[in-house]
Amino acid sequence: MLRVLMFLVPLALSVYAFIDCISTKDDEIRHMPKPLWAILVLLFPLVGSISWLIAGKKRVPAAERPRRWVAPDDNPDFLKSLDQDKDPDTDTDGRRRED
Repeated sequence: MLRVLMFLVPLALSVYAFIDCISTKDDEIRHMPKPLWAILVLLFPLVGSISWLIAGKKRVPAAERPRRWVAPDDNPDFLKSLDQDKDPDTDTDGRRRED
């Protein structure tokens, strides 16, 4: 089992690093051109993959990342818009109240 893991872990790491390298935009890559990084990852799977993950790609702090999609019930802006759209003359099921 350990022999299999010693083969699969570096293989998975190099596949991940190679896909990450070729899918990264050119302006986000540091130190070397993208083709050179891809060749480094392919020729030296363990060293190339680790060096790509550490030094090859610009890392963006979490505060500067674009906001991810939020479910409507977790989005405070959406919940506020529901309160604004509510008509005071309607019941909870949306039908008009008759006085």
